[in-house]
Amino acid sequence: MQIVSIVIQSWLLLWMGFQAISKLAGQKMQVELFETIRLPQWFRIVTGCVQLIGCVGLVLGYWYPGVAAWAGVWLAVTMVFAWLSHVRVKEPVAKAIPALFTLVLTVAVLLLFMEDMAKPFA
Repeated sequence: MQIVSIVIQSWLLLWMGFQAISKLAGQKMQVELFETIRLPQWFRIVTGCVQLIGCVGLVLGYWYPGVAAWAGVWLAVTMVFAWLSHVRVKEPVAKAIPALFTLVLTVAVLLLFMEDMAKPFA
């Protein structure tokens, strides 16, 4: 089970890190996405920072599993709002699939490390 958790945590770390950096760098795709979902561009920066904080939690989670669980909660909430942003503007379901898939992975990280949440740095 440890290998599965490391693989999921690592994939999520890479994916969220890539997304965060592309948002902060103002990549054209991210700028257009925030225009499509009718959110201001400053919120793209906030979202990128929120994702980076989650990534830091995932990295710390390699040594402190409770931190990984809290990072899972942090990123799951982020992905719920990402999905709701797509739904709010009535985008096709296919456009929201990456957010839903990432939500599933964040919940998996949470569930894998849930027992360690009470003592995140133990």
